[in-house]
Amino acid sequence: MATGATDSGTAGMSVMQQLVPLMSLFVKTYFRAEVRGEQHIPDDGVLIVSNHSGGTFSVDMPMVATAFADRFGAPRNVHTIAHDVMFLGPFGPVMRAFGLVPGSREGAVEILRSGESLLVFPGGDRDAMRPTRDGAKIDFYGRQGYIRTALEAGVKILPVVTIGGQETQLYLNDGTGLARFLRFDKMFRTKSAPLTLGFPFGLTPSLPPNLPLPSKLVTEILEPIDIEAEFGRDPDIEQVDEMVRKRMQHALDGLARERRFPVLG
Repeated sequence: MATGATDSGTAGMSVMQQLVPLMSLFVKTYFRAEVRGEQHIPDDGVLIVSNHSGGTFSVDMPMVATAFADRFGAPRNVHTIAHDVMFLGPFGPVMRAFGLVPGSREGAVEILRSGESLLVFPGGDRDAMRPTRDGAKIDFYGRQGYIRTALEAGVKILPVVTIGGQETQLYLNDGTGLARFLRFDKMFRTKSAPLTLGFPFGLTPSLPPNLPLPSKLVTEILEPIDIEAEFGRDPDIEQVDEMVRKRMQHALDGLARERRFPVLG
């Protein structure tokens, strides 16, 4: 079972668990966050697979943590695979205290086998930095390692989609060419440096980051996927990946149809 609140109050809780109430208040007020499908969250550990939105100020992780807290009535320990740059220098111990872990399959499998839940963003930084016009598009850029991780750990996949993150500022392009030119790929191991338009820096190549606009965020949690039950003991990885993305795209398309105005929702 995933770690939750203990009888001794916050003494046995991680930093992330202790901050969930504050994060929940923030996303529900500033972003008017709405989460649907909490009933689909299983009681045991699961690999949460989500699209990634919002660039430098992505709030996907707080949205998922809030959903788990609402589902179980108390903060649950949800780890998140994070970009390697987050662990450079003195930031490493701090990031780990917040439940972030480097992107290794061995570490991910160990977490999942312990009964805890793990959040992954297969699309990575390119997904988080995608143009605003593609805000309702699922693209993992060919990354399928999450499926092998779920199979090795023996857990289900829990697909999650969020809309509104790419409206927290205006992302004008994907920024892959600019990232190479500015050597962001070498300095920060990121392949995207999109031109963004926002406040207070106006037009900027993602760094320095503009403050996020209060775009309404809607997250939908889909039914868990038991890979072995649906595809057998030796599944075709590409077929599973296509199915996961197709179900997520269908859900995201539905959220996009409901959205009437940018930012306002």
